[in-house]
Amino acid sequence: MRQAQKEITVATSGQGLYEISDAVRAFAASTSIETGQLTAYCRHTSASLLIQENADPDVQRDLVAFFRRLVPDGDPLFVHTIEGPDDMPAHVKSALTQTSITIPIVRSVLALGTWQGLYLFEHRRSPHARKVVLHVVGV
Repeated sequence: MRQAQKEITVATSGQGLYEISDAVRAFAASTSIETGQLTAYCRHTSASLLIQENADPDVQRDLVAFFRRLVPDGDPLFVHTIEGPDDMPAHVKSALTQTSITIPIVRSVLALGTWQGLYLFEHRRSPHARKVVLHVVGV
């Protein structure tokens, strides 16, 4: 078994989905692992990871709109507001999604479906430099 790790930085410009599939594919390919798995881990509590359709940008727009409706910024329910009205809603959105995703590697290629992409889901309004750790293990 072999392993490799890399941390990538994803520059965000506010709430939304940022596709990181190409960077993750390139890292997986650079490891020369033919059979194994890649784990992507988001190092933040107000951003998360999703595998989602990457063919129609309306899917990403609709997901962002749904989460805005589900957990609106400035909701008076929340006590934790020291970092702004979008902070606690961002934590809730992150808790409802995931911070870690594992994708199989089959014949040296990530086993994503035809219309699937890997996204960093930014839940805060302001720009951030998000860190995602990539870890590959296999043969």
